Amino acid sequence: MAMEPDADEVVFDAPEYFRIYKSGRIDRVHRPRLPAGVDDAGGVASRDVVLDAGTGLSVRIFLPKLREPRRKLLVLVFFHGGGFVVESAESATYHNYLSSLAAAAGVVAVSVDYRLAPEHPLPAAYDDCWAALRWAASAQDAWLAEHGDAARVFVAGDSAGGNIVHNVLVRAAASGGDRPRIEGAILLHPFFCGNTAMEGEPEHAAARTAKVWAFACPDAVDGADDPRINPTGPRAPALEGLGCERMLVCAAEKDWLATRNRAYYDAVAASAWRGSTAWVETEGEGHVFFLDKPECDGAKELMDRVVAFIAGE
Repeated sequence: MAMEPDADEVVFDAPEYFRIYKSGRIDRVHRPRLPAGVDDAGGVASRDVVLDAGTGLSVRIFLPKLREPRRKLLVLVFFHGGGFVVESAESATYHNYLSSLAAAAGVVAVSVDYRLAPEHPLPAAYDDCWAALRWAASAQDAWLAEHGDAARVFVAGDSAGGNIVHNVLVRAAASGGDRPRIEGAILLHPFFCGNTAMEGEPEHAAARTAKVWAFACPDAVDGADDPRINPTGPRAPALEGLGCERMLVCAAEKDWLATRNRAYYDAVAASAWRGSTAWVETEGEGHVFFLDKPECDGAKELMDRVVAFIAGE
């Protein structure tokens, strides 16, 4: 079959991460990866665990240096970003962030290496992350059984991972009693969009995110108004049942997603959900700046805020 003459037209270009073509092809920029082991700086140990050899689902577990070996640590399950199409738990970016977070917060962190689109369109990533959460909460792994407190589980994620956090909470709500208890949720610059731009949203933002969404989830209902990507849209389920007890939503002033992030926070806060919500916005910074500039003042302040939220402060 002859290829369409414009099949090589670029429809989405994120030069440092990936390029999507009209044909459905994707070029990924190969970013540095790190092996599991012991980090010299903070003494955080990590190891990889395969959860499903058939699908390739795996996790990387981070165990901080133990000051009180007998004390159980909170378990934080993390979903990485990357538009559902790039990055992994082995990525140097996410390995370093999770190692720093585990050390700063004193938690056992479980970073999920979920399947990526377009090879595995959504809901593959949602299914993988739900399975990994249930696995982590079951304390089947030796590190989690010995050092983790399965009664205190948090979920967190950035960008597309923040979107996954929301969808995990919706799934938890629909699962009734057959679900892990999720004490807290942290959404870092979550990836949301809609078919119609919101007031205050940059002109290019809705179209930009909708293109990535259509690529990652070609079977979406109503395009970018699919409730999985537009949690405040007309088809979205009520937010009052979200399956966690506390929530922190984080945004950045110059992020094209900031308007959507604030709308999500406002909708949750105004709903009949019985949990507590917190909001933090970093001035003068863009999307997931804390990953690219972990030593800047804003990134350090955000890390402090996340650590304080986990501690219940």
